[in-house]
Amino acid sequence: MKISFLLHHAYGIGGTITTTFNLAQALAERHEVEIVSALRHRERPTLTLDPKVALRPLVDMRHEKEHPLHLRPARVFPEAEYRHRQYSELTDQRIGEYLASTDADVVIGTRPGLNVHLALQAPEHVLRVGQEHLSLDNHPPRLRSALRRAYRRLDVLTTVTEGDAAAYRRRMRLPGVLVEALPNSVPDPVLPASDGTAKVVVAAGRLAPVKRYDVLIEAFALVAAERPDWRLRIYGNGEEHARLRGLIDRLGLHENVFLMGAAAPMEAEWVKGSIGVSASDFEAFGMTIVEAMRCGLPVVSTDCPHGPGEIIQDGVDGRLVPVGDRAALGAALLELIHDDELRRRMGRTALENARRFAPLPIVEHAERLMDEAMTARRTGRPRAPEAGRIRNVLVSQGFAARDTAYTLASRALHTVRRGRR
Repeated sequence: MKISFLLHHAYGIGGTITTTFNLAQALAERHEVEIVSALRHRERPTLTLDPKVALRPLVDMRHEKEHPLHLRPARVFPEAEYRHRQYSELTDQRIGEYLASTDADVVIGTRPGLNVHLALQAPEHVLRVGQEHLSLDNHPPRLRSALRRAYRRLDVLTTVTEGDAAAYRRRMRLPGVLVEALPNSVPDPVLPASDGTAKVVVAAGRLAPVKRYDVLIEAFALVAAERPDWRLRIYGNGEEHARLRGLIDRLGLHENVFLMGAAAPMEAEWVKGSIGVSASDFEAFGMTIVEAMRCGLPVVSTDCPHGPGEIIQDGVDGRLVPVGDRAALGAALLELIHDDELRRRMGRTALENARRFAPLPIVEHAERLMDEAMTARRTGRPRAPEAGRIRNVLVSQGFAARDTAYTLASRALHTVRRGRR
């Protein structure tokens, strides 16, 4: 089976890039796999990609930033989508051409705007799988409306948590679409797990407001007051760096809290610690939580929607505390810091429990979903909307009548060409 991932860009270190690389590389052990990057802005990916996975970009921003079509706003990629400004008529054209000509059996979209392209433009022989890496509640109402219309043409929609899958089933009304949770996977560790003896707490992720590193730093002030021998290392870059540096200085924590910058891969940094921590207001999944647990660290996390509560068993392999509660976060950290045996026992349990996020079980789950969807197609599940409904969807997304006609004609021409092969 040939499987193609349609990715925003493959050249950074974000969570969606990481999990796409992880799943693609695991699937490549059994299938032909490629990653199609809508955008490219550097020569090589930051993350290492297995040579078995083909990578090809569609628009190279190093050379095509001033392309006339790139100066015009996108028409297919939804205007309400967060990344809309980075898309254009040029990306519309290149993505449409890629989908019309693909020989993949399965195409997997990895963000809402790309899922819309996939739903509206993929030829009929392609199994359409849309991935959601953010929760439904995280999308603005206008985007939810656009997705509700387009997503009805998908075969499969996956979310990263059971809670979000339930929300999509209940609120989006997607008849005939298989909606199921498919957690992110984390590769098997190559380094020995942490032994829980280092006096180091580790956090990782973008230095962005939603991650609430300010709450974490303030909570660690409580830790440092009782246990000044412990350190907090925060890995990541972002717009909050200067503000967080100022907070560390104001609290007098320059010998206890360190902004370490980005690290890739993170495994070598996790194993140097004894406790992982996350203070986020929101985590669609919680990739860093799983990474820490796979390295033998118990994780203290806010119990934010939806991911942490589906990953951590409170009191078993980590701790869950209320969102925004500095005192509770500090107290949970101190509980593990003060009790060496509890910390090490939770770390061993975290290592064992996190095996469910290893590549093999996630790949088997993904294959089962694709097989189930293909079987549903063969046995006559409700078909995708016909041309009249496609036209309505496109017009509702802002297409002029001539653009709609062109899109439908292109799809019809591609169908004819396929029939002549």
